[in-house]
Amino acid sequence: MAPHQHPLLARLPLAAGALRLRALAASDLNEFLAYRSDPVVARYQGWQAMDRAAAAAFLVDAAPCLWQVGTWAQIGIASAHHDQLVGDIGLLREATNQAQLGFSLARSAQGQGWATAALRACIEDLLLPLGITRLRAISDARNLPSLRLLQRLGFVETGREDLLFRGEACTEISFERCA
Repeated sequence: MAPHQHPLLARLPLAAGALRLRALAASDLNEFLAYRSDPVVARYQGWQAMDRAAAAAFLVDAAPCLWQVGTWAQIGIASAHHDQLVGDIGLLREATNQAQLGFSLARSAQGQGWATAALRACIEDLLLPLGITRLRAISDARNLPSLRLLQRLGFVETGREDLLFRGEACTEISFERCA
């Protein structure tokens, strides 16, 4: 690994069936903006919609050189055939051996097993080899596809919290998975 290369990016690209995990690039701007601006995709996400300039800056800064505790890194989910960006995985380093993950997938790519394949590859081929042995995720209880996905991947519910999110009452469910 180059001295300043992000430890996740050193393992990319990574094939995962009909898709591949890869670094985000400036050339992803239109696809990134399309799914991140879709209100259906954004409904349960903690991120806010961005304008074009902010999205371009985000893509450049998506993976800091050092993945330190308290920092996020983003990994692109792209179709293997066309290399078109269809989503991303956010990874927050919470401790030396612990990360929180979140994921966003364009509506056109949902329901095809891509999120399952992408997260499984991310966990097994990127995070576990880096010594990440404890994973966390948080999902809105109304987001049934995400709840089912986390359960399929071996995450177990560890808590619930009722709160207001974007002006709506909701229940956030916390999940964990140990290697």
